[in-house]
Amino acid sequence: MTKDLVVVESPAKARTMGRILGAAYEVKASLGHVRDLPEDQLGVQVDDGFSPSYVVLKEKRKVLQELKAASRQAPTVYLATDPDREGEAISWHLVQAAGWQRRPTRRVVFHQITEDAILEAFRHPREIDMKLVNAQQARRILDRLVGYQLSPLLWRKVQRGLSAGRVQSVALRLVVDREREIEAFVAREYWVIQATLEPLGVPTGGGSVQPFVATLQGIRGERGKLDLPTGEAARQVLAALEGAAYRVEEVVRKEVRSRPAPPFITSTLQQEAWRKLRFPAKKTMAVAQQLYEGLVLGAGGSVGLITYMRTDSTHVAPSAAREALEYIRATFGEAYAPRTPRTYTRKVKGAQEAHEAIRPTAVPRTPEAVRPYLATDQLQLYTLVWKRMVASQMTDAVSDATRVDMDATGPQAQGRRYWFRATGAVLRFPGFRAVYREDRDEPSEDEQQRPLPELSPGQDLRCLGVDADQRFTQPLPRYTEATLIRALEEQGIGRPSTYAPTLSVILERSYVIKEQGRFKPTQLGKVVTDLLTAHFPRIMDVGFTATMEEHLDEIARGEEEWVPVLRDFYGPFQEALGVALTHMPRVKVEEPSDEVCDLCSRPMVVKTYRSKRGGRVRQFLSCTGFPQCRGAKPIIKRTGIACPTCHTGGLVERWGRGRTFYGCSNYPECKFAVGQRPLREACPQCGGLLVAAGRGGARCVACRYRGAVPQGEPAEVEA
Repeated sequence: MTKDLVVVESPAKARTMGRILGAAYEVKASLGHVRDLPEDQLGVQVDDGFSPSYVVLKEKRKVLQELKAASRQAPTVYLATDPDREGEAISWHLVQAAGWQRRPTRRVVFHQITEDAILEAFRHPREIDMKLVNAQQARRILDRLVGYQLSPLLWRKVQRGLSAGRVQSVALRLVVDREREIEAFVAREYWVIQATLEPLGVPTGGGSVQPFVATLQGIRGERGKLDLPTGEAARQVLAALEGAAYRVEEVVRKEVRSRPAPPFITSTLQQEAWRKLRFPAKKTMAVAQQLYEGLVLGAGGSVGLITYMRTDSTHVAPSAAREALEYIRATFGEAYAPRTPRTYTRKVKGAQEAHEAIRPTAVPRTPEAVRPYLATDQLQLYTLVWKRMVASQMTDAVSDATRVDMDATGPQAQGRRYWFRATGAVLRFPGFRAVYREDRDEPSEDEQQRPLPELSPGQDLRCLGVDADQRFTQPLPRYTEATLIRALEEQGIGRPSTYAPTLSVILERSYVIKEQGRFKPTQLGKVVTDLLTAHFPRIMDVGFTATMEEHLDEIARGEEEWVPVLRDFYGPFQEALGVALTHMPRVKVEEPSDEVCDLCSRPMVVKTYRSKRGGRVRQFLSCTGFPQCRGAKPIIKRTGIACPTCHTGGLVERWGRGRTFYGCSNYPECKFAVGQRPLREACPQCGGLLVAAGRGGARCVACRYRGAVPQGEPAEVEA
């Protein structure tokens, strides 16, 4: 009996599809691309219409021979690679490399590896879409023209081993530009005055009187918010409020409805997996690939758990939305299910693929049901996808929001009425929040609101105390994985398949390091950015890079030809390259420090390297007299926290055995060390040292206390 041949990318996907398709098909894996541009040369004939010179990858020769052999007796070859441009290009390359141009070949496309989806795809096969193939070819050639000509330039002008890419260089520029904004930022002092108040009299229904905090907003009759730039200005207001009487002037209550977030697309999955799980984008995509391709769930065999994970559409199949509503009604009740399924049409800038959102392939397959069969990382990510999808089809959360305005007048106020405000919120109906709540990149004051006591206009209040709090304006924070992906998406830079490799490469090239989970450019990253921006302004321009993505989208839709797009780009680029070869200066990358060498007393500079054991970017101090002097020492990052053992040394960040830890600066005399980031606040139970424990948590090293990170402590931890 002859069998049709089905070609997919991975063995896991092959196993899942083989079980579904049955004995009439033989399913083989190509293990990704079988051919590409050559590694040792440009591989693009610029003068011959940008003709690419593809070669079969050395490590895929045996795989290709096996595929060709399997196809000899097959009536039809089905190409079932992923449903995006790259998947389309893999199928086309397979046909070209295996010599199947004259064989019956058909393309099948599906967005989830389930029996219904696959059988439906095989009922409606199609030809390879050359518009999608040409769009992917144009991207590959464009990136090769940039990378294979800019990288050698950086080797000559800076140092060997560097790379420059069309998307990665712009992403690096975003990080560098943000860092320079932070460096140039001048903090402005300001003071906030808050009063702790409680209603006079016994509350209705008995019970204790509930104090609350109100913040000074301004003075009645004077425009604008009261500005208190100095401690002296704050003290004058405190003096004016001495002995003041507080009275409620206005109470505004309103219902606030919150809608659930849409189901995941690639970028939002990567962002939320970073916020909630601290998964880097690369890890998120690797685990999502496993969930998509299929995992063995007991005797049932291999099952695809989520839909395709490279997508920029929030659309959900009507059948999936109905399935979610049925689950919600059965589990939570009618009040949690809207009358009709929710629809989401949001698309990001330049969205290309008409995919579904990322969702579970079967809502009744709950995280608890699959828990025994999944690894920890797989279960965590599946739970995130499952909860987001279910919550997206639930009713709104309903809160009662209250705003209370109060006036303070007194003998020292010289007739002024000081205006205070307090806000509070009470969740009346959880709706979708019974399942899921989206995280934020930075904490919001709205999320920290507390319920207020029952108050009414004209009610007198007792003041329990007035405090002045010194604060300083803050610069924009450095990018995290989540916020950098969001910036790339908002600017139209790259596409769903490019976010994870872009972030990985700028880390791997030591252009950035991570501090407290945020990207900080190295001196090398700054130098490379400055050189490329000066000599290749179009390449480094965010708007130009986004426009190139739009051209690639137009090629995919058949609205443009790919060769003219490359020609329009390459002419100015080649001209700029010639100028840079002559005029770009040679730069020695050295980041100065305040340290001097213990061996020869010369100044020391910061150098960057990638650790072999942990694979993470690290920095150290090196003598400027190298190689004659090989003086070197680690960079000591002081925490400003005293050692809890010897009390004379301070805790400093160190690196050893493949991980970061914190030890006493008096080592080896004092050997205290802890693996988690120490916190400035003392333990509320015993006064001992608190350290970070997970995201937003803290524990004491001296007693068994565990709780939230104290207010004012940064909650970020390095992944």
